[in-house]
Amino acid sequence: MKDKTLSLSDLLHFFFPETKEMEISSDKYKVLFIFDGLDECRLSLDFQSDVRLCDVSESASVDVLLTNLIVGNLLPSALIWITSRPAAADLVPSECVHRVTEVRGFNDPQKEEYFRKRIRDQSLANTTISHLKSSRSLYIMCHIPVFCWISATVLEKMLSEAESGEIPKTLTQMYTHFLILQTNIKHEKDYEKNVTDEDMILKLGKVAFQQLVKGNVIFYEEDLRECGIDVTEASVYSGLCTQIFREEFGWYQGKVFCFVHLSIQEHLAALYVHLSFTNNNINVFDQSLLSKVKERLKHVSLSELHQRAVDEALQSKNGHLDLFLQFLLGLSVESHQILIQGLMKQRRSRSDSNEKTVEYIKKKIRVTCFPEKSINLFHCLNELGDHSLVEEIQQYLKSGTLAEVKLSCSQWSALVFVMLTLEQVMDVFELNKFVGKENTSDKVLQKLLSVVKESRSAHLDDCNITDEGCAALASALKSNPSHLREMDLSGNKIGDSGVKHLSEGLKDSHCKLQKLNLYHCGIRDEGCAALTSALRSNPSHLRELDLTENKIRDLGLKRLSDVLKDSLCKLEELRLMNCGVTDEGCAALASALRSNPSHLRHLDLSQNKIGDSGVISFSAGLEDPRCRLEKLKLMNCGVTDEGCAALTSALRSNPLHLRELDLSYNKLNLQVRVSTLQYILEMLNNLL
Repeated sequence: MKDKTLSLSDLLHFFFPETKEMEISSDKYKVLFIFDGLDECRLSLDFQSDVRLCDVSESASVDVLLTNLIVGNLLPSALIWITSRPAAADLVPSECVHRVTEVRGFNDPQKEEYFRKRIRDQSLANTTISHLKSSRSLYIMCHIPVFCWISATVLEKMLSEAESGEIPKTLTQMYTHFLILQTNIKHEKDYEKNVTDEDMILKLGKVAFQQLVKGNVIFYEEDLRECGIDVTEASVYSGLCTQIFREEFGWYQGKVFCFVHLSIQEHLAALYVHLSFTNNNINVFDQSLLSKVKERLKHVSLSELHQRAVDEALQSKNGHLDLFLQFLLGLSVESHQILIQGLMKQRRSRSDSNEKTVEYIKKKIRVTCFPEKSINLFHCLNELGDHSLVEEIQQYLKSGTLAEVKLSCSQWSALVFVMLTLEQVMDVFELNKFVGKENTSDKVLQKLLSVVKESRSAHLDDCNITDEGCAALASALKSNPSHLREMDLSGNKIGDSGVKHLSEGLKDSHCKLQKLNLYHCGIRDEGCAALTSALRSNPSHLRELDLTENKIRDLGLKRLSDVLKDSLCKLEELRLMNCGVTDEGCAALASALRSNPSHLRHLDLSQNKIGDSGVISFSAGLEDPRCRLEKLKLMNCGVTDEGCAALTSALRSNPLHLRELDLSYNKLNLQVRVSTLQYILEMLNNLL
């Protein structure tokens, strides 16, 4: 299909003949397109292409039709729903995405709930959970439901009294045991004897590897035949290779295949690469004519194979070889050889040591710029049984001296790995724990950005963060998915330039920040303009904003008021203490409250010279019965008896919501204070 040229109308008419009677480009119909599995798409989607299509009857290649549909050139009124793994989702430009929904795996309580329901013997279920918790890498993987199923299948069998042997402690061991169990199930069902385990696993492994390298998780009969697999033989391994019968028309009739889960494909691919080396002296990554001649003349070293695999994984843009690399290295561990022997023959024993591979990985950790890549390399070291870098960092953490130590690149990477795999999930990131003589705030933020991205709350107050640090934080806010919900930057002199960097993250559709504290950050009109622009672009998430002691003045408050008018704005708490606001800014705020009165709950205008005219303007908004303001602070605002009278009148009109009122340090005479207090007491009495 990808080589065909046709129009969007032709494409729809072909697959959905009923649409021939419809004019889908007319306003009469609302069209929804669902693209399920962007990561499985074999089309090359170029969103930078200059080819622009606006007519549904204009012909082009299918990939051009698809990109123009997603961008909105074709059928701009159509709704588009795309499902994808996160890595492929980033292929779609953020400006084309209006809403992101993350389908998350199991959290920790759900993991335990699964095993208690899956394993009937509760004593055995408890033992299973305890074992998984003892291996942090296994327990982290349990957020994937399919991995829970694999683990339960293996551990229920192995932890029972009838079984013996080493209980799996690494991912590779778990998946190899699962593979052995699947072959045993085949024997129990007495399938045809001419399909041997070794032959079938090698063939499936070849398919798995070839398709993994291409980035495919769905494949076809011709892919199986290319690897010497009869389609009827594949059904024997139904636990590993599932037939998905999809009735299609025209060009793509036939069966479609996939593995039960991508991780099973990755494990089989690694097993194929490992056995090609041990049995046939072949490095599958290097199959040029010259290399084939060299393979016949000399022994291929295991470290050469591993180093090539590490390089290939690091070069992958979307990390599609990461787990495969972990499995490949895990298969080479000496204790694993006995396990593989129980599954199939290895024609020559491995005499090489993994020491060269370990040193090569550590070298790559030192020079790797991408934290995600470094983290995977630490998982690889874990599969190889090397924990030296991690143990070194754990000692610094225990001693509390980390902030005063000048860490190497490897140690920073180890710190990220340790923090992301802590038994207690670190919801709160506290920057001051890492800032010291050797480590500036900006440097720490850049080095630990992966940790910040995974945190829900970032405490960054009084840490001397600059523009550079704000740029890093913007990157965290734009991450997909973005976990940050609270950020405290109070006491950092980031100024207008820092807020501009931060606003780049705040306006991104992935940003879900709910609380932002910018107290005493040196922000003025220009910074406030950038901030309000970001909130207009992404208005529906922020709930609390603190701009106390920033000289945003009336112009800044007017810009903020424009955001508050938006019905999508859900801001509930706004702190503007000592911001240089006068009655002019107060009038703009009152107008905003009248336009969108139902969300704001807490407002602090203390130490702004708004005077009576400001309070009178503001009181007009408070009179609206839709206004839900519960806390109002007007300390030291230059309010006199006249302003207080307007405020009291507003409260009489809308008395049900305000719970806290601060008028301290204003020029009110004693009689007004007493009458105001009496009214408040009467109002409270009525509420009781």
